[in-house]
Amino acid sequence: MPRILVVDDDTLVLAAVQMLLVNAGFEVVAVDQGHKAVVALGREHFDAVIVDLFMPGMDGYQAIKEFRRLDPGVQIIAMSGVMFRESSGGRAPDFLGMADKLGATRSLHKPFKPAELLEVVHACVDAGGKQNETIKKVASY
Repeated sequence: MPRILVVDDDTLVLAAVQMLLVNAGFEVVAVDQGHKAVVALGREHFDAVIVDLFMPGMDGYQAIKEFRRLDPGVQIIAMSGVMFRESSGGRAPDFLGMADKLGATRSLHKPFKPAELLEVVHACVDAGGKQNETIKKVASY
């Protein structure tokens, strides 16, 4: 059973994502702070991590850097509902694009539909499984 770590300071979002994933057959560990997620990933294996970008304390950007340091192959899904309007003469920051540059595998803009979340999680778990199989084959030579 694939294991997913979910990180969001919004308890309603955290509970909804956890319930959706559990009902879809995933084992889920849910935490409400970035540093708790780093500790969890340091102790346990996860097939994917879903992380909100804007949280108090350790934000999602810092957490993504730590996830990559602890487990370079883990699949990371960044999510955010923060949007800024374009200012006169400038473009709005691309927060999810920044997360991708730091190492997020995929990203989701909140609010998202349950089917969108499940599609992204399945794709990440499948990609991570293929990556692990390749590593095992190379290691066996």
